[in-house]
Amino acid sequence: MPSYNEAATIGAVIARVRAAVPHADILVVDDASPDGTGAIVEALAAQDPAVRVLHRPGKLGLGTAYITGFECALAEGYTVAIEIDADGSHLPEQLPSMLRAVAGGADLALGSRWVPGGVIHGWPRYRQWISRAGTAVTRLVLGSRLRDATSGFRAIRTIALASVPLGTLTSHGYGFQVELAWTLERFGAKIVEVPITFVEREGGRSKMSAAIVLEALYAVLRWGFMRRFRPGRLPTPVAGTPLSTSK
Repeated sequence: MPSYNEAATIGAVIARVRAAVPHADILVVDDASPDGTGAIVEALAAQDPAVRVLHRPGKLGLGTAYITGFECALAEGYTVAIEIDADGSHLPEQLPSMLRAVAGGADLALGSRWVPGGVIHGWPRYRQWISRAGTAVTRLVLGSRLRDATSGFRAIRTIALASVPLGTLTSHGYGFQVELAWTLERFGAKIVEVPITFVEREGGRSKMSAAIVLEALYAVLRWGFMRRFRPGRLPTPVAGTPLSTSK
């Protein structure tokens, strides 16, 4: 769970995750939040051994926060890694349905706002347009079949995650979600899109900006160019991992 200035929401989100999935451990990767988010999680961790916080020295980006979390999950032998926002926009109560999809054989259970059954509450129309446009561009340029490639609510089987050379993922912002999902899709991972209810954040301020959107758009166009003209430069599965022999 990456965090930056989420003091208003992170305590409640952690409590809801613990209630929804009592056997889960929670790792918060905090980018030196000046609002005291890290200290809040430290206090929770002192009372609950299932909660941990990793403090980073500054705002290093969403993508690197997730990579840090994934590396911990792989190193410590977890079977599933979960992505969830700290702002309350993802409902922890829907985690069991995503974990059931993984138990049923999915390598990636992708919480989707745009499949039948997906719901959005309180999101401005322009944000909905950005999300839909991002997925449309991903489908057109990258040949993806995903309907919500930008979603950050996911459950990933770590044996599939181990096939991804994490050091080759270059996106720092929200483009990271597209990059990881498309990489798994290219590698032949089984992806199931699970309908979710997405709600506008409960407190704090959104980190979305025009610069973040443009960074993601540029990245998708660059990957599309490589896919068409220089496919040999795209990452390949880590040798000896399940997805390296899936095709």
